[in-house]
Amino acid sequence: MNDDAKLVKRLLTGESQAYGELVATYQSAMRAVAYAIVGARSCDDVVQDAWLSVVRNLAGFQGRSSLKTWLLTITANSAKSRYKQNRREVLLDDLPSPHGTIGDDRFSPDDGHWLLAPFAWHQDTPEALLTENELRLCLEHTLQCLPDLQSGVLLLRERQGLELEDICILLDVSLSNVRVLLHRARLKVFATLEHFEETGEC
Repeated sequence: MNDDAKLVKRLLTGESQAYGELVATYQSAMRAVAYAIVGARSCDDVVQDAWLSVVRNLAGFQGRSSLKTWLLTITANSAKSRYKQNRREVLLDDLPSPHGTIGDDRFSPDDGHWLLAPFAWHQDTPEALLTENELRLCLEHTLQCLPDLQSGVLLLRERQGLELEDICILLDVSLSNVRVLLHRARLKVFATLEHFEETGEC
């Protein structure tokens, strides 16, 4: 019996600790999916609806996909059905390019990963730790200012580790569109890093 099956079995017995583990493990990924589809205003409502659906349908989970994929699919469906009329698709020609072009040489054309990691602050002095905290707040601000789909795609890829193809399926966006969204978001984050490195300010 794999880990997903064990957790589902514990959940079906009503074990409260198992529910706590489930929420702690998957809440942020579910929120990232909801955020990408409906934006910040309705994100939490969609996640709450998704959790209710998970609880109601848990006995029907058959393990054909991973538990994470099942949860994220439920979240995506909840968001899409609730806000079908607002379904958004980014037109590639309409995307501005404030920080570079698609051919930017900071990222691999194959998988979109950094070719060279941005400057890292790994020091233990109080000044360095303060700088690290200021940078974190600055990056969080940048993420909040990104368009919903850009931010959602970036979070799903970088924080949740989802493959681009999985993001396409969850968000109903083409692969080329996901690549552009991810690239634009990474460029904005990189621009923030460069500016902070040069000026010490956000």
